[in-house]
Amino acid sequence: MSNVGSFTPPENHLLAVLPAEVYERLAPHLELVSLTNYQSIYDFDEPISSVYFPHDSLISLVTSMEDGSTIEVSLVGRQGMAGILAILGGKTKSHRAYVQIPGQAMRTSAATLKAEFDRGGPLQTTLLRYCQALFSQAAQSIACNRFHSTEQRLARWLLLVRDCVQSDTFLLTQEFIGEMLGVPRSSVTVAAGNLSQPGIIRYTRGQVTILDGKALENCSCECYGAIRSEFTQLLGPL
Repeated sequence: MSNVGSFTPPENHLLAVLPAEVYERLAPHLELVSLTNYQSIYDFDEPISSVYFPHDSLISLVTSMEDGSTIEVSLVGRQGMAGILAILGGKTKSHRAYVQIPGQAMRTSAATLKAEFDRGGPLQTTLLRYCQALFSQAAQSIACNRFHSTEQRLARWLLLVRDCVQSDTFLLTQEFIGEMLGVPRSSVTVAAGNLSQPGIIRYTRGQVTILDGKALENCSCECYGAIRSEFTQLLGPL
């Protein structure tokens, strides 16, 4: 373990905002792992045994209906963690989590994180603030899905993905995007076409590239700004 004077902030934002002495107490229990596409992090009927702090990977929290349809509840990227319910003591989950964009993450056992959380102090404060930010993201997404057009929702979602993975290019199929937004693939095709025509995004063979981030923000609704502002106020600039 390095000393506090040589502390190097980790890539995950939640870990990076912790005081050096708190992070270094947790660091020996953190393992760098590679997450694969569609890898299950936890399911409805599974206990949360491990928690993940993404670096460049992206994890979707998804809820499903009886007819098999799905919709995304929240995104977890480098600004957060997957498995936050493990520290809250609940035994049930209304969603499942799986990898949407492969990459690296830090993993530790839920028991280890819960023990550190129960000490109180900066880690507890940070994770509770993250809970609030995650709840706000879910609430804003519900409102967005109800009141805004598919094109606005797609723009908001792509901007959030960009922030999560810190990249303007990522691999996502239109079918998968439709599942996350809760709309037919054909609706995604039309919306993506409307954003591609003026050169705001490029979508080819399952790869999305944001060409003009500012223009994409202008095409989005107020929900992107509200979600980003909440995270910034609670956890600092991403």
